[in-house]
Amino acid sequence: MTIMKYGTWALAALLAFSACNKDDEEPTPAASAEFTVTIKNIMQPRDYQASGALPDLLMPGDQEQFSFHAGKGSYLSFATMFVQSNDLFYAFDETGLALYDASGAPVTGDVTGNVDLWDAGTEVNEEPGVGANQAPRQAGPNTGPAENGVVALVNDGFTYPADESVIRVTLAHDGGTQFTVTIENISGSSSLPTPLAPGVWAVHGSSVQLFKAGQAADAGLEAIAEDGNNAMTLAEVEANTGYVSPLAPGVWAVHESGTMPLFTNGVADRGEGLEALAEDANPGGLNTYLAGAAGVIDHGVFNTPDGASSPGPILPGNSFSFTFTAEEGSYLSLATMLGQSNDLFFAYGEDGFPLFTNGVPASGDITNGIQLWDAGTEVNEYPGAGNNQAPRQEGPNTGPAENGVVQPVNDGFSYPAANQAIQVRIEAKN
Repeated sequence: MTIMKYGTWALAALLAFSACNKDDEEPTPAASAEFTVTIKNIMQPRDYQASGALPDLLMPGDQEQFSFHAGKGSYLSFATMFVQSNDLFYAFDETGLALYDASGAPVTGDVTGNVDLWDAGTEVNEEPGVGANQAPRQAGPNTGPAENGVVALVNDGFTYPADESVIRVTLAHDGGTQFTVTIENISGSSSLPTPLAPGVWAVHGSSVQLFKAGQAADAGLEAIAEDGNNAMTLAEVEANTGYVSPLAPGVWAVHESGTMPLFTNGVADRGEGLEALAEDANPGGLNTYLAGAAGVIDHGVFNTPDGASSPGPILPGNSFSFTFTAEEGSYLSLATMLGQSNDLFFAYGEDGFPLFTNGVPASGDITNGIQLWDAGTEVNEYPGAGNNQAPRQEGPNTGPAENGVVQPVNDGFSYPAANQAIQVRIEAKN
């Protein structure tokens, strides 16, 4: 009986000792890692904001029109063949026509005074209107003797009708950033009636040129100027036309689950600095707010492109990077303005991105989940053309207030898909 009592006591003591040891064990520490995040602008560079064909052979009395959107600092270029010639074409000068004047007002009305007759320098000129190698009479394309010259204003000793008696170009401003161009063939009463051949048009910045005076014409311009064949130049220009934008300096935050440090989907901007980031590429105010925000563990600004020595936006091919340490259960939020917009920004959802999954730190491409958001603070204009968008606005916070809510962009305009504009990668080091 005594032995049994002792055995019972011993077993109880052993269980108590085991329980005590279990209680005294150190808790398993949360997983942690050092993370480096890289945000890259992966948009394709483009020279032209808009472009298209002058598709018709304009006979005397005919006209054609085309429309486009363009903001301040934009230029219009076009080229159309003077058919009663070997290789002459009408165009503005090599820079193109400025679509806004020095005061910022849109240019309108008759702009034919800016049009000149150019010689492509690719085929020896014959007397206008009678040459056997000119388009109306030649046996086939590209049949005249090669000139091996350069593009220049026509100066071959022959007499041509005044530009204003052959072609008329007028420009209408349709409101906002839209323009309509009308090209008319008015050569019927000139000294040399002539068709105007199919050509091309393009809208671009001041540093882009459809052709270069003093240099040899490329094959596409030669085809337009000699044969009225716009296919090659049109294909080249259209392949190099589209929306492209810098990505602006932004903010990042490491935070607890459910804290929504930057914004709340479907709710008006909270006045904590998101508006300045999304409209004017200024992340400072939002970063200051994050310093005292509940649930925010770490935060910062990314504003200097990798390899650069000073702050600025990232153009296509460039990137921002930042590094932080975080524990399991933490989330990452970030925001960077789409520069060619009124108040759009790339970000994850309101809850951010989980930095760990079952204790394993995130690593690799984490672009999935990034969306283009509308801050709802400024009325959106045509992408890449709006005059209240950061590259063109007169000063910060100058566009009309929208008084909307933060939400994924849905304004009827077209934007590149997030994964065609931005790439976000993360590398973890334990």
